[in-house]
Amino acid sequence: MDLMFKALADETRRELLDRLLTHPGQTLSELCADLKMSRQSVSKHLKILQQAELVTVQWRGRNKLHFLNPVPIADIGRRWLDKFSASKMDAIHNLRVAVESTDHSTDHKTDHYRGRDNDDG
Repeated sequence: MDLMFKALADETRRELLDRLLTHPGQTLSELCADLKMSRQSVSKHLKILQQAELVTVQWRGRNKLHFLNPVPIADIGRRWLDKFSASKMDAIHNLRVAVESTDHSTDHKTDHYRGRDNDDG
């Protein structure tokens, strides 16, 4: 999983994944189009994505086609993001609002160290 997080941390690799999401099965040349980096650099990024199992390849004749593999990203969603589902976040937000709106009067403080009221402030 560390390889995947490392791969996703880079903006260029995320852009490559976005391109493969919208246009699956691209060659290296197609992925290099409109990127301001060398073909060799793009190839290195793709290698990291493949090692992280975020990209798979298929050979069609002489063409090496790249595809997004959404399974590892879905696994992250199930393992990490589902813990923070909308209903849980709504409940936490509502609790926070309720706690913050409670009247915290500072007119009368308790001296917790001596167990008595302290009107000094």
